[in-house]
Amino acid sequence: MTPLLSVRDLRVGFGQDPEANEVVRGVSFDLDAGQTLAIVGESGSGKSVSALSINRLVDFGGGRITDGSIEFTRPDGTILDLAQADEKTLRGIRGRDIGMIFQEPMTSLNPVRTIGWQIEEAFRLSKGLGGAAAHKVSLEVLERVRIPDAASRLAYYPHQLSGGMRQRIMIAMALAASPRLLIADEPTTALDVTVQAQIMALLAELRAETGMSMIFITHDIGLVAGIADRIMVMQSGLAVEQDRADMVLDHPRHDYTRHLLRAVPHFTSGKSVRDDGAPAPEPIVRVEDLVVRFPVGKSWFKPKGAIHAVDGVSFDLAPGETLAIVGESGCGKSTTARALLNLNSKTGGQITAGSGRSAHPIQMVFQDPFASLNPRLNVEALLAEPAIADGRRLDAALRERMAFLLDRVGLPADALTRYPHQFSGGQRQRLCIARALMLNPDVVVLDEAVSALDVSVQAKVLELLIDLQREFGLAYLFISHDMAVVERIAHRVAVMYAGQIVEIGKARAVLSTPQHTYTKRLIAAVPAVERRRQHFAVDMTQVPSLVRPAGYEPPPSRWREAGDDHRVRLEDTK
Repeated sequence: MTPLLSVRDLRVGFGQDPEANEVVRGVSFDLDAGQTLAIVGESGSGKSVSALSINRLVDFGGGRITDGSIEFTRPDGTILDLAQADEKTLRGIRGRDIGMIFQEPMTSLNPVRTIGWQIEEAFRLSKGLGGAAAHKVSLEVLERVRIPDAASRLAYYPHQLSGGMRQRIMIAMALAASPRLLIADEPTTALDVTVQAQIMALLAELRAETGMSMIFITHDIGLVAGIADRIMVMQSGLAVEQDRADMVLDHPRHDYTRHLLRAVPHFTSGKSVRDDGAPAPEPIVRVEDLVVRFPVGKSWFKPKGAIHAVDGVSFDLAPGETLAIVGESGCGKSTTARALLNLNSKTGGQITAGSGRSAHPIQMVFQDPFASLNPRLNVEALLAEPAIADGRRLDAALRERMAFLLDRVGLPADALTRYPHQFSGGQRQRLCIARALMLNPDVVVLDEAVSALDVSVQAKVLELLIDLQREFGLAYLFISHDMAVVERIAHRVAVMYAGQIVEIGKARAVLSTPQHTYTKRLIAAVPAVERRRQHFAVDMTQVPSLVRPAGYEPPPSRWREAGDDHRVRLEDTK
């Protein structure tokens, strides 16, 4: 049978002399109709460039196919070499026959158009729908990718949605045309495990219904185990190993494949939690009944209601302790973290922080290190920035502090003269950690700080964070959707759902014996290498709306003790 896609000896280069600057060097593979190929590898391996070359989007990023063929079987049975096709032909292929989901949704969504307009545009261009028909199917596809308050979200702009919700919008738009081949470039990196399972179930359902093929690019080997028919492992522009998924996962032949598998964090339901650290007599951070609300709608210049992003959240954080906050995108975990730094104004509640050793007791490390670093400043200026803003001068003592912190995060002293683009993703995140420590804080907030990193780099950064915590007595507020990473670094875990903490306690207790329905659902959805061709059993329960009418106040929360330092919010039985 003729494969849907046949790639032979694909070579792609960049710059004025692409033959001399090849980043994809002779990659070959076949993809049959209805089949899923997973391409795995670390940053810079060439996996995304290979995928972008299939529909020739690499042409718009300064790349050029220097050799090879990309034969695509069209619906009428004719074969088109995409490597040689003209732009007019390619415009008819992109979106309709070959769909694409990108990793970073904010670069793909138009910031000045509503979500509804952009989804309706996708249906208008691919299927010729307009007006009420386009609006109806746009609402349906939003509900399929589990967007809460789907009808009202159609009027939102991209900046009004969380990162996970924006990614679901991108997936909805890619599925609008029901493409025969869907290329998904790290499509679930920003999603929590329950929504990830929902999306994977949706993709599996669409594949079964339509015979759609998929090329799935990811560094999450656990996710690959559940969906892939075949796996291709890439390193330095080469396909170093490819075979059936079970053969690659159970009997890897290449050293690099074995290295990737060893680096994958495995979730063990609380068996591998940290046992270091002792409770401190006094917390370094105390949050009491924190409330953060955002007004929505206007009626005679007064808001019609509010998004109850955070409702009555309370927790303590001790010196040397890591408290992980987990939950779905949009549940309020990042809003809680930003309120600690006054990046979001709180509507109610109290936040007390600091031991008095620093004027800025809380510092933050964000998810995307490249977006956090000014590309026009060298490392010396970047590290000096927080101290200068605090009124200090760039003197010998400050330079000594920079050199000390660079050494502690594993970067050479000559890094001071280099710029962000001259570092890898993992090195840039180390720079962000060093900058956060410049003012000797008591607490570091880490908002998805390792989720964008390759698994082997992620493991090294986690080890670094644990070492720094022990050395400086730091307290971490660690926000993540990756339960395996949380298990590795957290002393305690707080589970957030719909703006509230529903379960909090020692990591071992919460992860091994979850009590709340949502916590159980969260843990059940964690992907694992051991699950092969799994059926994604997805709880279709919709997240309750966080939009409340003006004047609404939630009923007081009720809790029960589930053990030593383990508390669970009582669930509404209505």
